[in-house]
Amino acid sequence: MPTEPKQRALAPVLTLALVLCASPICATQASDDAGKKKADEACAACHGAEGNKPITPETPRLGGQEYGYLVQALNDYRKGTRDNPVMSAMAKPLTEKEIRELAGYFSRQQGLTTKR
Repeated sequence: MPTEPKQRALAPVLTLALVLCASPICATQASDDAGKKKADEACAACHGAEGNKPITPETPRLGGQEYGYLVQALNDYRKGTRDNPVMSAMAKPLTEKEIRELAGYFSRQQGLTTKR
């Protein structure tokens, strides 16, 4: 049984891998994948790739924005407490989970920086 010691040695490594994949690290990657997919489908046409190439000067950059701000803005558009015909129509069908995924994705993108 020469493979038995190798299998026993791998058991802690596999356990650690499973624990890590249940951790926020893997959850963030899965959320980013879902957020990117939704962003590419629903947001990129106006806000550009990764939220950094808006089609007009009035269209905001989303890349690098604060997570909480993005969640609040999308919820406000969805509820109608913040008014913009295009954004209200885009946000209305979003679920809470999709809003969190989009906000998470855009908040982790490179954004504008200012020199101080």
